[in-house]
Amino acid sequence: MKVVHTIEALRDQLRGQTRAAFVPTMGNLHAGHLALMKTARQHGDPVVASIFVNRLQFGPNEDFEKYPRTLLDDIEKLEKGRDVYVLFAPDERELYPEPQTFRVQPPDDLGGILEGEHRPGFFDGVCTVVLKLFSCVQPRVAVFGKKDYQQLMLIRSMCRQFQLPVEILAHETVRADDGLALSSRNVYLSAEHRSQATELYTTIGGVRDALLNGATDIGSLQTLASHFLKSRGWQVDYIAIRRQRDLLLPTSSEVASGERLVILAAAKLGQTRLIDNLEV
Repeated sequence: MKVVHTIEALRDQLRGQTRAAFVPTMGNLHAGHLALMKTARQHGDPVVASIFVNRLQFGPNEDFEKYPRTLLDDIEKLEKGRDVYVLFAPDERELYPEPQTFRVQPPDDLGGILEGEHRPGFFDGVCTVVLKLFSCVQPRVAVFGKKDYQQLMLIRSMCRQFQLPVEILAHETVRADDGLALSSRNVYLSAEHRSQATELYTTIGGVRDALLNGATDIGSLQTLASHFLKSRGWQVDYIAIRRQRDLLLPTSSEVASGERLVILAAAKLGQTRLIDNLEV
């Protein structure tokens, strides 16, 4: 595996390649990331991964400074996996040599709800860095995980509206044996909170079961799920039942007629914020 730190070196490695598959990450890699790499290898050649902790997507009171940076361990994991040909690991000065005054601002009806409402500016930062990375790598396909469901939809919409020649592939959420969605931020959980963290997944699983059994009162389902988590000590940002196609709130008639839905959740356990979702 080649490890490069500059855009020039990356382009040297990829010169003449037209079928590159790309997996952008912020590092601290786990089995979920490695599964994305394997999927990328099935759909393109060579496989390019990136590791970059993107300041633009962190709010002023978020964890940019303490976000885990484990480049040497990450390189070792990628080399063992043998799926990645080039790892692009730039520093901030390389990717942002001057203040990034041009930004990609997603539409409010998709980027300003749910995560966008609770983390203002987050999706501006995500879309801006992804567009810049796509410009550097020029992949044919890129792989994103469904755990970040809203992000996946925004990246797809951005590529469509900008006519980017990149196919966005979605990978199912990779989970631990007890159901917890794998995340780099799981390392923040204390032992006690780690054992309790599965409650987020089981709670939205209960909402999904209720919908599959014919429940149509979305408001009640969301409220009951939120109240349960709060009773267990969680700080809930949202439990939301939305349409898969646009993340808008479905009507009762749409629910009853079998509209494809997704349940999205974000909540804090202690100081650790977790997100998850389940399609219905």
